[in-house]
Amino acid sequence: MALTARENKPTEYPQRPGYGTRGQPVMLYANYLNLKSAGAQLFRYRVEISPDPATRKPPAGKKAQQIIKLLIEQHFSELGKNIVTDYKSTLITNLEILDNEEIYQYDVRYRGEYDDEYSEDAKVYRVTCQFTGRLNPAELLAYLTSTNPDDQFGSKTEVLQAMNIILGNHPKIQDWIASVGANKHYAIRGDLCEKWDLGAGLEALRGFFISVRTATSRLLLNVQVKYIACYQEGPLAHVIKEYQPRHRDVNALRRFLVKLRVRVTHIQRKNKRGDVVPRIKAIAGLATTNDGASQANPPRVPRHGAGPKEVEFFLEAPGQQPSQSASSGAKGKKGKKPAKAGPAQAGAYISVADFFRQNYGTNTDPNMPVINVGTTENPSYLPVEVCEVVPGQPAKAKLSPNQTRNMLNFAVRAPPQNAASIVTTGTQLLGLSPQSPTLENFGIQPDCNLITVPGRVLPAPNVYYKDASKRSQKSVTVKPQFGSWNMRSIRFSTSTNLPVWTWLVINADGSKPPFARQEDFDNVLGGFTAKLNEMGVAAQRALRGETISVNKDNYEAGITAAVGRLMNKKPSLILSVLPFSDADYYNCIKRACDLTYGVRNINVLADKFRDANPQYFANVGLKVNLKLGGANQLLDAKELGLIGQNKTMLVGMDVTHPSPGSSANAPSVAGMVASVDSTLSQWPAEIRVQRSREEMIQDLSDMLKAHLKRWARSHSKAYPENIIVYRDGVSEGQYELVVQKELPLLKNACRETYPASLTKQGLPHISIAIVGKRHNTRFYPTKEGDADRSGNPSNGTIVDRGVTEARNWDFYLQAHTALKGTARPAHYFTVWDEIFCRQQPRPPYQNSADVLEALTHHMCYLFGRATKAVSICPPAYYADLVCTRARCYLSSAFEPSLAGSVATGSGPGLKVENADVRIHPNVQDTMFYI
Repeated sequence: MALTARENKPTEYPQRPGYGTRGQPVMLYANYLNLKSAGAQLFRYRVEISPDPATRKPPAGKKAQQIIKLLIEQHFSELGKNIVTDYKSTLITNLEILDNEEIYQYDVRYRGEYDDEYSEDAKVYRVTCQFTGRLNPAELLAYLTSTNPDDQFGSKTEVLQAMNIILGNHPKIQDWIASVGANKHYAIRGDLCEKWDLGAGLEALRGFFISVRTATSRLLLNVQVKYIACYQEGPLAHVIKEYQPRHRDVNALRRFLVKLRVRVTHIQRKNKRGDVVPRIKAIAGLATTNDGASQANPPRVPRHGAGPKEVEFFLEAPGQQPSQSASSGAKGKKGKKPAKAGPAQAGAYISVADFFRQNYGTNTDPNMPVINVGTTENPSYLPVEVCEVVPGQPAKAKLSPNQTRNMLNFAVRAPPQNAASIVTTGTQLLGLSPQSPTLENFGIQPDCNLITVPGRVLPAPNVYYKDASKRSQKSVTVKPQFGSWNMRSIRFSTSTNLPVWTWLVINADGSKPPFARQEDFDNVLGGFTAKLNEMGVAAQRALRGETISVNKDNYEAGITAAVGRLMNKKPSLILSVLPFSDADYYNCIKRACDLTYGVRNINVLADKFRDANPQYFANVGLKVNLKLGGANQLLDAKELGLIGQNKTMLVGMDVTHPSPGSSANAPSVAGMVASVDSTLSQWPAEIRVQRSREEMIQDLSDMLKAHLKRWARSHSKAYPENIIVYRDGVSEGQYELVVQKELPLLKNACRETYPASLTKQGLPHISIAIVGKRHNTRFYPTKEGDADRSGNPSNGTIVDRGVTEARNWDFYLQAHTALKGTARPAHYFTVWDEIFCRQQPRPPYQNSADVLEALTHHMCYLFGRATKAVSICPPAYYADLVCTRARCYLSSAFEPSLAGSVATGSGPGLKVENADVRIHPNVQDTMFYI
């Protein structure tokens, strides 16, 4: 079968140099189902809805979904079973329903989602349909089976998209399933519904993700257990009461409720069949003093969030146009604008409480706020007693610590439980078993058993420290067990000095101080100092610090001023003792130390520090040594391959984006770390802000130049011959952009930094591997003897067959041991290689795949903040930590609900710039972020 190629050829990633050979073979289950039949030829059509004349924008969201549903119902009713859609822009059919050369326009008469009849003045929308191509899964399978590396199949993405639309059709048309995005589905009622109370008005749902994936010689269905935090189903009054004990702020309540969809219960309307037609409204906010300001008789609202006895609206006299100020259920003319200022109309004001008591017998709680389901210009008020929260609505708010704990209690399960859920509940909910009519019509037949794949367990490297004796420089070999080890009777591989340091104890106003006497604190501090010296940090006795008391109104000024006073002592480090875990206090200290004054800083929690637990002291000591420039643990140079030759720089890159609830001015932030020598112990960082939601790093050249200069300073002005980049945070759809946009910026930085004599030789050589954490691949042992104590595969498990494609150079690596729950392996995908293809592998490595897999695995034992192997390699891990620290500096933009302002001037309404994240020169070459 001939394979097609598109005109704009996709980026050619490096060919897989072979499969890895090292490690103990193991057979694993993967959360994939085999597709026994992928169906026949498909036809794809693009759908566009013309803009609404009133808004000049095309309908979106649920309205657009309903219009496309009505398009099929009104114009293709006889072919309904042959058509599926994403309800956005695409129709997929297994029959040719339109002429290929024509553009078709259809008028769609609109009715509500829950209506079964059309109103006399139903709106008509113009919808355009156009054929965009034939797609054949059989051709994709032929490509996946082909052994010719030059074969290409340019329609791969389109075929997978079409098949995902088909697979998602069944759950999307079920009223008992809530679908989030294209491929996550949650049962909201019935036997398959699984939910958990998170507290404060939210609940968690357990559901499933589904996606069609390609692998060598076959197509697979990736099915994964998923969790989502939703608003609690049921009375809105209950949700508000659950939420308010934690949030007395009326603005916080407004943000929590805005756009929440509620079912209105005070009026019931039935269709011809006698079924009750739900009336669904979206909350615009709470009653405010600005509501209906342009109306002749505006509502009377004494304060934002006023109750039903306080909020009054103007009720017109009988016979006049019904007021829309209270949601009475009367059908006014659509599009009716609020009355303009003018002579007062006949009628009288009435409170929301009286109106609903007189008309519907509804008793209202005066302490509950009135809800606006209209607009600010033309409000429509409801008491909470007539509102029921529609189930399955994802929560926009960030989870509180208590909600996060509850979510983990629900979500963290043993691997066998998740595996069993997939093949039982998951296959039923997704319409795989029994097979849904959609799959039957399109000829898609899944095997509802998990596939097995071959894996290998790589041997752990030895870790090296120094002998406990301060006079000894003898190395001590530590053999990790189950991916971890301890530092008993040994000290850091490269120790540091801490001659001058001090402390800042922060107490919260109104709370009992954790240290009743200064002597109590001094005793604990002495024990911590002794532990630092035992581990290898030559710490002198700390200089007398300060104890301050702050509250939410004065903490910014109080903490910043205290750090400024302590700087008169010229300390190398300030130890801050926080009264409890508080983001405001923590962020303020980091801004003061990292940006304003330039001093290393370590934070500890008062309760944990007071307990003087040696393990806690040791964990803090790991960070102290790194911040001071030391090396905690080392590997033998042979375990790091070409890194051990001291001619290769490793780079980690990541980007963090604004989260739900961030302010409009919140930017995206890029972080880059890089090694400075072959020990891989120190990783200075660069931070830049950039356009919001921009994934590609824009200031890449300047960031890399800064790292190259650091390397040259520690290598007698020599530059690295090789640069290996681990790029975090990139989705599969953006792999090409890394090569097309970021690689040229990296090369440009090198051309402008390296001597011409080196660039003429083609130096440096660059390789780029994408690090994926947010994928949905999981592995489960097939034998109990191959499982670790938590039921997961053993640490060091690597998989490069079965769920991968032969042409791509990628692999999954579970380097760590998960304490509980199902372990998530990291996914590494090589998108560019100028390094490993030039190397001649030496025993025990047989090919370049062995070399890259071993290097990546061994690095996971060099994460300085832990005495265990971590889940992703340090370059990516450290870059992620840098981005997290940048969010601390810009907390007023990323967390506008938190109290306090930002000293850097990045408050609401102000433009965020690189100056707001510029690290002070005193600490810019340190691991300030660790």
